Amino acid sequence: MGDTSSILAEAAVTGPAAAGPVGSAHGYTSDKDAYLRRLRRIEGQVRGIARMVEEDKYCIDILTQVAAINKALHAVSLGLVQDHMSHCVVGAARESERTGNPEIVQAKVQEAADAIGRLLR
Repeated sequence: MGDTSSILAEAAVTGPAAAGPVGSAHGYTSDKDAYLRRLRRIEGQVRGIARMVEEDKYCIDILTQVAAINKALHAVSLGLVQDHMSHCVVGAARESERTGNPEIVQAKVQEAADAIGRLLR
């Protein structure tokens, strides 16, 4: 498992809610390959846990692997939040300033706050 800083340096995929203006790249785009590699590694770990259950491995060993996957997913999530804030929210702030429409940045900030709230549940 990598730590959060390595995941942030590496970087995953997000849904349509984070879409910016037409034709713009997402905040994670420059790190997309790293995010995909990390997610594939996590996917393999999940398959490994399924094998552990099939093979009746010790429950604490399984729980240890579940905790590792949760940590890895949290690290990916933090990277995506950082990317969203530094790209999408900052871009919305610039657009808001350019157009004089404060609702543009307020919408992106609310979107980020909602996503963080979902992560904390």
